[in-house]
Amino acid sequence: MAPQPAHIQRDAKARDESYRDSISTVDKQGKRVWVYPKKPGGKLTRWRQRLAYALVALLLVGPFIRINGDPLLMINLLERRFVFFGQTFWPQDFLIFVLGFLAFILFVALFTVAYGRLFCGWACPQTVFMEHVFRRIEYAIEGDWKQQMALNKAPWTTDKALKKTTKHLIFFAISFLIGNVFLAYIIGSDELFRIIREPAGQHVGGLSAMLLFSGAFYANFAFFREQACTTVCPYGRLQGVLLDRKSIVIAYDHVRGEQRAKFRKGEVRQEAGKGDCIDCRACVHVCPTGIDIRNGTQLECVNCTACIDACDHMMEGVGLPTGLIRFASEAEIADKQPFRFTLRLKAYSAVLLVIVGVLATMILMRSDVDSTLLRTPGMLFQNRPDGRVSNLYAIKAVNKTRRTLPLRLEVLNVKGEVQLVGKELVVEPGEMKQTELFIILPKDQLDGMKTKVVVGVYSGDELLDRVKTSFVGPMQ
Repeated sequence: MAPQPAHIQRDAKARDESYRDSISTVDKQGKRVWVYPKKPGGKLTRWRQRLAYALVALLLVGPFIRINGDPLLMINLLERRFVFFGQTFWPQDFLIFVLGFLAFILFVALFTVAYGRLFCGWACPQTVFMEHVFRRIEYAIEGDWKQQMALNKAPWTTDKALKKTTKHLIFFAISFLIGNVFLAYIIGSDELFRIIREPAGQHVGGLSAMLLFSGAFYANFAFFREQACTTVCPYGRLQGVLLDRKSIVIAYDHVRGEQRAKFRKGEVRQEAGKGDCIDCRACVHVCPTGIDIRNGTQLECVNCTACIDACDHMMEGVGLPTGLIRFASEAEIADKQPFRFTLRLKAYSAVLLVIVGVLATMILMRSDVDSTLLRTPGMLFQNRPDGRVSNLYAIKAVNKTRRTLPLRLEVLNVKGEVQLVGKELVVEPGEMKQTELFIILPKDQLDGMKTKVVVGVYSGDELLDRVKTSFVGPMQ
């Protein structure tokens, strides 16, 4: 019997689309379907584990790495201070945040258009901790998927209570550690250690936040699990907008695999009208979100590659070529078209490069002090007894550093003097301070009724900023 043409196989595959009417982790009555994924193994799984443990290590040490005395990363919402790679940012850097956010959104879109949800399976903290930390502990204590199913169905015994108690105590301990690390990213490691060292009564808010983080992580990884990916995370639903037939995803080669049939030793499958899929369901058993990848790309798929390793193992076992499930596009599978950098990808890349370039330029040119100098409205010039002319100004100075800055002002482009009204201008870290001052110029320095003046903002001998303004003088 000759094999069926590819288009007939695709039509047969497309007949039943009922699986798209609901997610795999909810049954027809709307109840939770608990997923018991089989322990994965294989080349890609090992590479994912290495990357995952490297990312976990980086996450754990991140709050304690210092660059010029500042943490590697800190998002302190309480003090409105944000540190990225040793650079401190304040709310006054709003434009940089906007451009950074736009660059991030475009990167997500570009990456998804080209490579699907590769980030979800390889680098997302939810997947990294769930599959490579918590799930591994569960396998070690309760056994593989069938042992876990049997244990959950079994009546309560001393052995079951011991295993469940041990697992959840370890889960909470790890969640407590993760919660503390995330808190350090918000308030800083020094503040975290101070909360730990000092009496609990002095840090009720900090300890409450610590327990809140720990409880949230424990509930997520012990109970909520894949629901975070299938029902909460919006990224999966973006696939319907961002993916096309040329996007690289984890795909089942339905042209080669259909029609599915059990393997028989010595049988020539093509002559029997069978595809290479032996319908062993190994890809389904290892899926952490409980889907059947042979149905096509689904929002629940996080591109974790467990199904690729499972399928390749089975193909090797029965002597068939590997790659029945692989990274590929629908166009590559159905039409035998290789991956190409499309016009849409080029457009996304160009816009992304422009925004990243502008963002990098703004960061590199960003000054430690942001100053605004405005002439006091409604005030005319003043003639001084010594023959010079003065104008009254108001200056606003924002300190973007973590150190206190005593500031002094000098006129740079013409001969003149700056006199502060009141005390010296000293600005605390992250503070905006406003004061008034006189700029005094000799009449021979005036250029008609309006003279352009450049004022330098110094701290010690270091020039931190330049501000331009206009100086009003008498008609000459």
